[in-house]
Amino acid sequence: MDDAVRGAAAAGSRGCAFAGRVGEMQTLLAAVSGARPAVVQIEGEAGIGKSRLVAEASAVWAAQSLRVLTGGCHPLREPLAYGPVIDALRKVKPWLPSKDRLGASAGALAPLLPDLAEVLPAEPPQVSAETAGPGAERFRVVSGVRTMLEAVAPVVLVVEDLHWADDATRELVFLLARDMPADTALVLTYRTEDLPDGGLVLGAAFRRPPGTGGADISLGPLGAPELRAMARDMLAEEPAPALVEVLLRRSEGLPLVIEEDLITLARSHGAALEPEGTAGRDGDDAISRAGSPVIAATDVLGVPRSLSEVLADRTGRLGPDASALVEAAAVLAVPAGETLLAEAAGLDEVRGGEALLEALGAAVLRQVGPYAYGFAHVLAQQAVYDALPGPVRSRVHRRVLAVLEAQDPPPLVQIAHHSRALGDRAAWLTRAQAAADHAAEVGDYGTAAVVLRAVLDQPDLTPEQLSRAALVMAESASFGSEHTTTVAALRRILSLPRLPAPVRGEIRTCIAALLVYRAGDQAGEEELLTALSEVEATDSALTARLLGYLGLSQSGRFSLAEQRAMVERGFGLPTTKEDPHAQLMLFLADIVQRGIVADPTLPELMAALPREGDVQTLQGTAVLLSGGVGCAMGVGHDRRAAAGLAELRYLGSRVHLPILELWGDYHQLELDWLAGRWDDAQQGLDTFRERHPDTRLDAGGMAATIRGLIAAARGRRTQAAAAFDQVLAREALHIFSLGAAAGTARLHLGDGRPEAAWRALSDPLDFLAFLSAKDAWAYARDLVPVAVETLLALERAEEARVLAERHAAVNETRDAPGATAEQHLCQGLLLRGKDPDGAMSAFDRAAEEWRRIGRPYYVALAAERAARTRTDPDDTVARLAAPLATFDSLGATSDAARCHSLLRRLGQEHPNPHGRAGYGDRLSPREQQIRDLLASGARNKDIAAALFLSPRTVENHVARVLAKLHTTRADLAHRPD
Repeated sequence: MDDAVRGAAAAGSRGCAFAGRVGEMQTLLAAVSGARPAVVQIEGEAGIGKSRLVAEASAVWAAQSLRVLTGGCHPLREPLAYGPVIDALRKVKPWLPSKDRLGASAGALAPLLPDLAEVLPAEPPQVSAETAGPGAERFRVVSGVRTMLEAVAPVVLVVEDLHWADDATRELVFLLARDMPADTALVLTYRTEDLPDGGLVLGAAFRRPPGTGGADISLGPLGAPELRAMARDMLAEEPAPALVEVLLRRSEGLPLVIEEDLITLARSHGAALEPEGTAGRDGDDAISRAGSPVIAATDVLGVPRSLSEVLADRTGRLGPDASALVEAAAVLAVPAGETLLAEAAGLDEVRGGEALLEALGAAVLRQVGPYAYGFAHVLAQQAVYDALPGPVRSRVHRRVLAVLEAQDPPPLVQIAHHSRALGDRAAWLTRAQAAADHAAEVGDYGTAAVVLRAVLDQPDLTPEQLSRAALVMAESASFGSEHTTTVAALRRILSLPRLPAPVRGEIRTCIAALLVYRAGDQAGEEELLTALSEVEATDSALTARLLGYLGLSQSGRFSLAEQRAMVERGFGLPTTKEDPHAQLMLFLADIVQRGIVADPTLPELMAALPREGDVQTLQGTAVLLSGGVGCAMGVGHDRRAAAGLAELRYLGSRVHLPILELWGDYHQLELDWLAGRWDDAQQGLDTFRERHPDTRLDAGGMAATIRGLIAAARGRRTQAAAAFDQVLAREALHIFSLGAAAGTARLHLGDGRPEAAWRALSDPLDFLAFLSAKDAWAYARDLVPVAVETLLALERAEEARVLAERHAAVNETRDAPGATAEQHLCQGLLLRGKDPDGAMSAFDRAAEEWRRIGRPYYVALAAERAARTRTDPDDTVARLAAPLATFDSLGATSDAARCHSLLRRLGQEHPNPHGRAGYGDRLSPREQQIRDLLASGARNKDIAAALFLSPRTVENHVARVLAKLHTTRADLAHRPD
């Protein structure tokens, strides 16, 4: 046992030794005292000693000059979003730097920390829940908390009993845990069995990010050695085996019960004392101490093995006033001040004060805050409450209810609780709904949800009561921290019987938005259609909003003509002008539809969007900009997209919409790929899930397509094919799947399998028909050029010509530079066999167009095609220099190898005149390529195709690589990239 653990064990915090837990204590101290940031989770049943472990560790941390901030969750609490964290932060005032050295974001906490307002920066502009939703406010609060923790580091933030946390607090803790400030630690305690989401305290999405340490600690019951140490310390003598056996049997190793038993033993008076070696009337009922008198177990502890007996013995010694005060505390169920306890017990100030002192002296109650008193543990409170006779319990509930109703403001959650306990169902329903409404108003949707779950369980609610409760419940669920949990919660609400159709439509809309825009799951469109069928006859405002969502669809479910009709219908509904949300969705759908067809008027519309105004106006502009950015990249306006993304980032920081950060990062992935910043794109792909763990957008769409395109360019064919298949399986026919379909076809063409390439484009998903239905011919995703090349490889030249001409004709009047470049590329492919000079000129024009757009990889591919049309080897070699340099700089191993293979065939790539470079045990550049491909799981056949080498040459290279690395192919494939 190290010194820190030994010191904690010796000290104890309640006079009873801190026994056992040596390994757990060492793990906790090492996780927090070592490299920070760190996240520690401590799990265990009620009374198992989680708080005691943290308390003892906190004493060690304090001695190490770590600042410890502690907040706790409670089962019955009034609305206060982020309450436990805010309680903890109230203690930081002595450690805070001056305002000018404290980050401005800390000002967001000023309304929540009025006692610290004078030392905090000015509050940033407030964003109302009506315009931005609670998510934006939580974003501000998270930033403020991070800033505060950074300012007072090194610091340990402890949040106890997280199983009772509201959703806002849980999300705040989750966001902190995935992006911890430097030199901070987060310690969480919880009971798995009481978690609302099946045992995952931070949700299924949480993973400790790289660079964040920590530990997961699970506490179990104590054994005889630990119990013996606790008894020795409390009783000041060595306990006999009989005593240990009885205590262990009664407690089943639960530290709370052991401790309470020992406190009762130590406080007992009038026990029968006998000399050593003398047994009582029944040896099995006697508890002896070695070398000391014997205390009969039945006289002190009684036969029942439960905490209830311990508390009954202790409360039975109290006078009438103290008993009444303890009864009131048990019924209140939450810590309370001296005045409230006295009033709830029917005592005046003097008698109440004396009764409180007696209860504290008897160790029935304890001080749990500066001005609050309660039980040491929820089990103790429950034991006293359960022991109250029914009439006494009801009488105390009525008295407590009267006291609480007289408070200003009244604690609505507690009032509802006591109304229900008295069996007044009508009063409870009214008060519970009022409590939920108030909680929602202040952004504490977690408390609202807890209250409303009980309301929604009632079998005979009126339609109005059911609708009101379900909508608030759905609204609270919509701001959950993890989309799968949120969708599941919304579906449970949706399954309620007798739910009115408009309410069902609202909830389905929430589900659809989460599925489509956060999870990238097109199944959400089915929810939109169902919702539309449920509300279009009764709710025109929601109908307009749903038509906007459906008009945004980029899947193959609807043609563009159908979606344009939806948007026109939505704008024509009479209530649309009065519903900002419906207007925004319809305007966004209109912009995306114009973007798909590369409407030349779109830049003017985007430029006219307001850049100044209230928060709601700027939020609308930011959302519309996000739609415009995606469309601009699709048609080849990359620089316009980059400018729009920069503006989106700026506006997003002003309006505090977290989803804009999500989509901004998503757009950045594609921009980095297109601009040739492949390392940045790869890093962004690797960290996207860490930054946005509640989304699955990176599992499909352009994110997975980019992963596949980079893998293909670097010779990792298996990885590329898997990434493309993933997109096509998730997205099917979708704007986002065009690049994956083209990438799959290119892989087959590279293998000399044009039939398979054509099947990838037409069977079972007909992507060319999709282009026609969506009128998406302007989208430069390589689909049309690869289709033309595939048809030519299949000797279907006439079909290739018709396709290319149609593509050119449709895009003639459109503002689509990418489509123009692809037209030149198609023309070059068509001319390649019969007019090499014309083909080269077309490829050159394509390269120049890609250069103006800003896509170096596409420039290099077009330039390589131009070089390959030359019949003069010297000219070919000269022309290959530029694309080869680009491929090398991008790390496009397979493309570079293809160029080197051509140079070798032309006899223009000569060996080193001084002989092969001597690399000794180091890997040569070629061997490094082989190593990387082996690590990706590539087979020899794949490596040969990627590097344009013979199978025998690859076999030799592989053998040398494995020998130099002293490894096997299987081990190398399991190493991280």
